Amino acid sequence: MPPKVEKEHLNVVDIASSDDDGDAQTVARKQASSLGERQLRRNISSPEIPQSSGPITPPALPSGETLDSRSFWKAGNYVIGPTSKPALLEGALEHARVHPKFLHSNATSHKWAFGAIAELMDNAVDEIQHSATFIKVDKIDIKMDNSPGPALLFLDDGGGMDPVLLRKCMSLGYSSKKANTTIGQYGNGFKTSTMRLGADVIVFSRSTRAGKATQSVGLLSYTFLRRTGQDDVIVPMIDFDISGHWAEPIIYSTHDDWSSNLKTILEWSPFSLKEDLLLQFDDIGPHGTKIVIYNLWLNDEGIYELAFDDDDEDIRLRDEALREATTKVLKKTVELQSHISYRLRYSLRAYASMLYLRKFNNFQIILRGKPVQQFNIADELQYPKVVTYKPQVAAGSKESPYYFVLLLFSVIIIFKCSVETTIGFIKETPTNVSGFNVYHKNRLIRPFWKVKSDGSVIGNGVVGVLEADFIEPAHDKQDFERSSLFVRLENRLKQMVHEYWKGHCYLMGYQPPGFAAKQKKLLANQHNNSSNFPAGGKQDSRDEQPGLDVPDVVMPEGDLASTSVDQLCEENIQLFMRCEEKAQKEAELKQTIEELEKGLEDMRKKCAHLSSLLESKRKQKVT
Repeated sequence: MPPKVEKEHLNVVDIASSDDDGDAQTVARKQASSLGERQLRRNISSPEIPQSSGPITPPALPSGETLDSRSFWKAGNYVIGPTSKPALLEGALEHARVHPKFLHSNATSHKWAFGAIAELMDNAVDEIQHSATFIKVDKIDIKMDNSPGPALLFLDDGGGMDPVLLRKCMSLGYSSKKANTTIGQYGNGFKTSTMRLGADVIVFSRSTRAGKATQSVGLLSYTFLRRTGQDDVIVPMIDFDISGHWAEPIIYSTHDDWSSNLKTILEWSPFSLKEDLLLQFDDIGPHGTKIVIYNLWLNDEGIYELAFDDDDEDIRLRDEALREATTKVLKKTVELQSHISYRLRYSLRAYASMLYLRKFNNFQIILRGKPVQQFNIADELQYPKVVTYKPQVAAGSKESPYYFVLLLFSVIIIFKCSVETTIGFIKETPTNVSGFNVYHKNRLIRPFWKVKSDGSVIGNGVVGVLEADFIEPAHDKQDFERSSLFVRLENRLKQMVHEYWKGHCYLMGYQPPGFAAKQKKLLANQHNNSSNFPAGGKQDSRDEQPGLDVPDVVMPEGDLASTSVDQLCEENIQLFMRCEEKAQKEAELKQTIEELEKGLEDMRKKCAHLSSLLESKRKQKVT
């Protein structure tokens, strides 16, 4: 679909140039004053298309105050100037406002920058139901405040957003995702993720709904809100009707309001001309969404938190990558750092490859121009085993799929779901790589979650994969809510590791739990027997230990000392396997005996019943 061109006679904005070279405080006052001449208020707490509510008079900034902190964890530390209470419209009710500082504090829920990027990827993956086929994540170069800098680009070809949906996207707590398969659910991910990555974001979206094609632009700028001293979140947005041959502005209140919104977007975005702004729709196509995050945050050293130059096909977390490069490590540590369980901490390509459990059929994640190859570590396990876990979920709880239905009838039913966990030894990696990759609705929540105790050899190299839709993820989707279901799952996974280790560790050359004590006891018995009989003599030790099948030939103590370690290990493994086989047979025999005893008891009851019947018939004949 070719891009729509606006009619030439619709010159809706007059951008006045300014030669004022005054200080930043004076410029900020003038900018705020010009904003007050037009209606810009878009209250982020309401998804409705707003109407005019009177001019805004932003407060003046305190003398000498600077608002240029570019470090994310310090960006909320600025002084709030005196605020003025806006006049209410006639008949309007007072409402709570959202201060710009809340945007920053809300974004601190993302401790990890890649978690914020994953949120934006989730939005594109949720659009697969609207025929989305890709999400592109890339770095672009922009120019802000006459200085070049990097920006993050997210582009998908999903259904896009019409004006109403865009306003919900820019609002807090509104989510139109009702399907049980969608990842997003809280209506907060876009705001927290974009504000975690950079101070400002501009959104372009095209959509066709009810036969009407529209394109919209929205600007959420923390820089604009801080520098103009706003005490409420203002989000300028403009919309176009592109159903015809021209891009017609959609006017909700007055033409001046629309022009004022456009002017603010041009002034505070990387696109200072209206023509450049509209050109951003060229690579969207007939439907889709484009997100540009700029003024990216810096780390404590004053350099960008995200590194784009280390790898042209990747985006890395600079602090983690530097820590890996500057630390002197042993060979084993180098092997560990090359494994994906470590690389996903600082490599977006590694993290994105494991982010979704099931491979997409007609969808791609394209990172810096190259598709990401999806990777499921369950396909790389040695001696894999599938263990079924059946948690008991009350159907009246939120974790149950029948929650909303049964809530209407106030019924509580215990619902049993089935979760299959694939567990095994990881191939050709350091033994200290272990843990469970736990997914929720196909999305990775906890990678390599170590449930075993640190310092214990039990569980080394054991990795599992499961999808736990019966527990709820936290808001940042990097952990789960610590509910009773979560605690029970954690305990079951610990038990699962111990059971798998006990039955399979010998395959990797480890001694099973408790085997050392059994070995010492066996060797002690062999030593005692060899001292009572001539060298090379035979003794049937099974007469003394009927539950243990040991070799008939007992080696003298001198020969035992000369036996190689490998031979002893091999014999230990064989003995352990035979012991386990004996124990299993013993358990089966016990079960058979119990079944026979139960059958015998049933037969006795039947015999007693038949005897009573015969006795009653005999008495009837006698009488």
